[in-house]
Amino acid sequence: MAVRLLASALVLSVLTVSPVLAQAPKVLATVNGEAITEADAKVALEDLLTQLPNVPEEKRMEIAVDFLIEVKLAAQAAKKARIDQSPDFTLKMNYARDRILMERLFATEGSKATGEAAVKKFYDEQVAKLTPVEEVRARHILVEGEEDAKKIHARVKGGEDFAKVATETSKDPGSGKGGGDLGYFSKDRMVPEFAEAAFALKAGEISAPVKSQFGWHIIKLEDRRNRPAPAFAEVKDRLSQALAEKAQGELLEKLRKEAKIDRPNPPKN
Repeated sequence: MAVRLLASALVLSVLTVSPVLAQAPKVLATVNGEAITEADAKVALEDLLTQLPNVPEEKRMEIAVDFLIEVKLAAQAAKKARIDQSPDFTLKMNYARDRILMERLFATEGSKATGEAAVKKFYDEQVAKLTPVEEVRARHILVEGEEDAKKIHARVKGGEDFAKVATETSKDPGSGKGGGDLGYFSKDRMVPEFAEAAFALKAGEISAPVKSQFGWHIIKLEDRRNRPAPAFAEVKDRLSQALAEKAQGELLEKLRKEAKIDRPNPPKN
């Protein structure tokens, strides 16, 4: 019976240990017997990532391992010199530990606050608060002199295609080659003379020649609308960041209120 129980215990032990063995960390290098695992390299890579913006992804892990080899060599030498037993080292280790704990806590809190439904709700709330901004879409033809402007105005008012005439005659380096198309813009985006003339038109109308500091303009209004809200996909990341920061700030405020904090020399307001 004892032998049978021992055999059963051994089987159970093997079954229990096997998954652990299967998940053994992948060793990428050893330095004087100390292992550098894939998990170690991934942690290092998080720290190095901002320094490797133009490095191909497949090379980054190799760089991280090379960096960790140097870190291990330096750390081993430091331990031999008993640097790890100095008061200064202990202070910095405690500070680093607390910083990492704070970062992990904030990351967890931010993650809880930024689920898809929460971010979409926040987006809808912000869109509802937007003040409508009127925009128009217009084309224009820019020339230097008033006489040229009058001649071109007569051509487009006589039925010639505005975009074609703009491509042929406009001196505006930005819109001229695109048929004078300025896209959508709000009133405050243009010089006053141009803006007043453009916003006074109805869709399809062409203005009389308008003088501004840039020259003479003939303007055709294409469309009028209220500026649309940015698409959710365009602002999702920024909104998530804002929600995460809000949750982190509220947590910190809560922790401050609940804590007993003594400062012998508080700062003067």
